[in-house]
Amino acid sequence: MEEIKKFKCDEFDLESLIYKGGSEKGIVITHPHPLYGGNMKNMVVETIAGVFQKKLFTTLRFNFRGVGESQGSYSGGAGEVRDVCCAIKLMRKMGIQKIYLAGYSFGAWVNARLSSMNCEKGLFTKMVMVSPPVAFIDFGDIAFIDSLELVITGSQDDLAPPSQIQEMLSHWNSSAKLEIIKGADHFYSNFLEQLASVLSTSID
Repeated sequence: MEEIKKFKCDEFDLESLIYKGGSEKGIVITHPHPLYGGNMKNMVVETIAGVFQKKLFTTLRFNFRGVGESQGSYSGGAGEVRDVCCAIKLMRKMGIQKIYLAGYSFGAWVNARLSSMNCEKGLFTKMVMVSPPVAFIDFGDIAFIDSLELVITGSQDDLAPPSQIQEMLSHWNSSAKLEIIKGADHFYSNFLEQLASVLSTSID
């Protein structure tokens, strides 16, 4: 059962849902673009959380500043990166030592920017991207992402085209695995079970 919890970032209280697992592992999950209705209750975000809960991870999904009951307003990425850092630090305070980071769409872009903003050092161990929107948001300033392990997208995803992601992987982390779900678009309509299966079999 997930618990609603507020945590502080900068001067804002942010809203989150936390599930306490039965292992030393945890994951912070970030949601799609706030200006297009993205929030922590998005179905893809819920699917990611469910997969990791079954693996006994502690999960933390939250609303970026200005979304839902989270205070503040959209800041174009910089503030949202700080939100992620604060969420990871909260999980550290909960005693979770091995922390993963997963982001869907805009959330994947925000997570990727942790490296370029020197916010990630030692905070988490592995990163998963679901449909990083490389055809919609500029990923040009993203440096090498040492922790990137898995990228998932759909074969029909116009915002996260597999061919473009494959090119970006050479800059992000050439050892990361790219999984393409045949027939899925950016929203994974009718493909959430396939997404869950790929995640479940790809992550230890």
